[in-house]
Amino acid sequence: MTEIQSMRHVAVEQPGGPEVLRVVSGPVPTPGAGEVLIHVLAAGVNRPDVLQRQGRYPPPPGASPILGLEVAGEIVKLGAGVERWKVGDRVTALANGGGYAEFCAVPAAQCLPWPRGFDAIQSAALPETFFTVWANLFELGELKAGETALVHGGSSGIGTTAIQLGRAFGAGIYVTAGTEEKCEACVRLGAVAAINYRTQDFAQEIKRLTEGAGVDVVLDMVGGPYAERNIRCLKAKGRLVLIAFLGGSTVEHFDLLPVMTRRLKITGSTMRPRTTAEKGAIAAALQEHVWPLLEAGKCAPVIHAVFPLAEAAAAHRLMESGAHIGKIVLRVAD
Repeated sequence: MTEIQSMRHVAVEQPGGPEVLRVVSGPVPTPGAGEVLIHVLAAGVNRPDVLQRQGRYPPPPGASPILGLEVAGEIVKLGAGVERWKVGDRVTALANGGGYAEFCAVPAAQCLPWPRGFDAIQSAALPETFFTVWANLFELGELKAGETALVHGGSSGIGTTAIQLGRAFGAGIYVTAGTEEKCEACVRLGAVAAINYRTQDFAQEIKRLTEGAGVDVVLDMVGGPYAERNIRCLKAKGRLVLIAFLGGSTVEHFDLLPVMTRRLKITGSTMRPRTTAEKGAIAAALQEHVWPLLEAGKCAPVIHAVFPLAEAAAAHRLMESGAHIGKIVLRVAD
């Protein structure tokens, strides 16, 4: 392709609400050693993008200041040392930033091929949630066939992914969600049961639904306000995995005795600060274990809405409203 010097991208003029997002022109990034340059066709919208726009989640050193942590498109340039990919390959990638743009430089190890039969929109909806669910529910949480898990935010991108992967690997997934419509959607996707956290105490419901046994894993994105009840949901040798703190990270009163007496594990992780090698290992595991399921139609991203790049502000408003079920995606190019 002809060398292109400038590109459209979404800029954050200053920290604030969705209205601070503007489409501007800027330089095309140059892929460094071990990176590829992707002509972006679609980019996923995620909660960390909202936090970064608000000034609450600064990008790590060396990362692009442009929003966007997942993209799908075509490789147009290779950095030094890249051997696995070639120009023209269609990939989806977990980006370190820079996704809300026409071009994005991404470590080659964090790229995966579009699953067979998938288009750009579907492919762009995969990386952030599938990397997160695999790394936390199956690696840290060690969820196995025959076990059960409680996943908070069942109608989110994370939740809808966890439901489908749990079912595909033979685990039973219980979820929480904030409306009856969302609860019904989760059950249709394959959740064993969905608990409306606005009208029910999820810890009591888990005990009732499991006949007092509890679950093996809790995947939590709420944090402090749920800590004590999460512990009550776990059976002996259960694992609590923390991936976000939408309700805050501190706990005022917390009895640690059950952690000892029931031999529980409390762990958690973030994705963005991980090394390229760590993210590459997750990508390899996904291609081996999950991509065949996607290509066989046994699971798929749930896409709620697609917006053009120029309407990124509307996409953020929808994300913040909590009205969506599944993923929100930006169409960057056709």
